[in-house]
Amino acid sequence: MEFDLENPLTNSNHLCPPPSPNSTSLFLLESDHMPSHHYIQSLKAGAFPTSVRRNAIASISLFCCRFGPFLPYLAVNYLDRFLSSQGIPQQPKTWVVRLVACSCVSLAAKMTKTEFSLIDFQGDGGFIFDAQTIERMEYLILGALKWRMRSITPFSFISFFISFFNLKDPPLRQALKARAVELILKAQMDTRLMELRPSIIAASALLSASHQLLPLQFPCFRKAISSCSYVNKENMLQCCNWMQEMGKEGEQSESVDEIMASSSNTPVNVLDQHFSCWESEIAADATKTDIKRPRINDYPDNHSVHFSQLQHC
Repeated sequence: MEFDLENPLTNSNHLCPPPSPNSTSLFLLESDHMPSHHYIQSLKAGAFPTSVRRNAIASISLFCCRFGPFLPYLAVNYLDRFLSSQGIPQQPKTWVVRLVACSCVSLAAKMTKTEFSLIDFQGDGGFIFDAQTIERMEYLILGALKWRMRSITPFSFISFFISFFNLKDPPLRQALKARAVELILKAQMDTRLMELRPSIIAASALLSASHQLLPLQFPCFRKAISSCSYVNKENMLQCCNWMQEMGKEGEQSESVDEIMASSSNTPVNVLDQHFSCWESEIAADATKTDIKRPRINDYPDNHSVHFSQLQHC
């Protein structure tokens, strides 16, 4: 069965059924699908080179340019969880970062049953990896993530929290959800929000969306969501403030009617805008270094090899 970010616990394997896909299960399991606290703090403190994550995400964006926004979102989730489980060297080789990014996208595409070929994920410029190399890195990532590939993300909680709003108008409900999705996509790039649980990000995104689109009803919505026993009110309000800052930076002030009528404010465009500067940096770096597109096939045979060992390959 195709993996759905909004329903991550749904599984077609009747021989080994998953936990019941209800809200309680999601809240109990969500922390298993987050990067480690040490990794997040290292990013904030600069102990972990932010350029590694930035370049890997830029590669993911490049590989996913022909797909929707949810494929790269899932791939970045895999990337952060994988990097947080590894002892990352300060200056990993460029081809290692590119291989990890390519493999995360490949795994995300397989989980979502997205049709693709390896050519789609090689990108223009840089390195070319054969199928066996990517498969071996996939096994390394799968092991590091303990095969927990049905990621619980903020999208998994949208339906739960939007029910608190008691909106009767379907187009208005859809507009609110669309704006919340935009905020969630942008939030993945902000390291301040990485330590917050996916449920908090989802609740905050919906509240921020309601503040923009339905300001008169915002106090009622905030009170309703704050009453949820799973929500840390302080974290949610802090996250809301950060999201409102992101909204101001993007200068997004469309009305509800404009959001319903316009196709230019899709999550795809939001993601494209956020990644565009990083893609330019990669293109500039490629021009400076004059990469000759070598084929990487000297990858270790042992699937249990540690990521840092790839530095010596």
